[in-house]
Order: sequence, then C-alpha cells, then structure tokens
Amino acid sequence: MQILGGIGGAAWFDLLARNYVNLDAGLSRTFKFPERYTIQFRAEGFNVTNTPHFANPNANVSNLVLNPNGTVKNLGGFAQVQSVANTGRNGIDERQFRFSLRVSF
Repeated sequence: MQILGGIGGAAWFDLLARNYVNLDAGLSRTFKFPERYTIQFRAEGFNVTNTPHFANPNANVSNLVLNPNGTVKNLGGFAQVQSVANTGRNGIDERQFRFSLRVSF
C-alpha cells in the first residue's frame, strides 16, 4: 500500500524528522543498620541501549551535478545524514553508567 501526498513516490511520513528515544534506567537499594546508620547504593544508566541520534538528512539540492545528457551524476550530499543531532546533553550521546554510595548518620 502506498500513501500518496509525499514527494515523488515517498510517503508523507518519510519526510518527518525522527524522534529521539533514550532508555535511561536506575536502581537503588537502601540498607538500614541498627541505631541511626543508613547506606544507600545507587546505579544509573543513561542511553542504556546505546542508540545513536542522527541529525536530519541534508535537504540542499543546489549542489546537484548533471551529466551532459541531463541525467543525475552526483546529488552533492542531498538526503545524506552527515552529522549527529544535538540532544541537549552537551554532545554526550554514548552509553554511560554512574554508581554512587551514600552514608547517612
């Protein structure tokens, strides 16, 4: 089934930007000792699935190079993903784990 309304034979949803999906997870355990001592262990994982977040494809068609007979020789980077997206995490997009230990008294 083809949905009309896009550019050429592309469906309309092929032209939308991709969503950014992260799987962040955390586990914690609290140990209580007699009297007044408490120890908390925490493990956190950011981007646990290590999903890359690519930027949108290049939409500039002005670098198009044609052959003498009018056929396309080179698209000049059109529809190519050439960078990663800024996810708001200061450019850190790889999987990270953080462990902490808290002692309360």
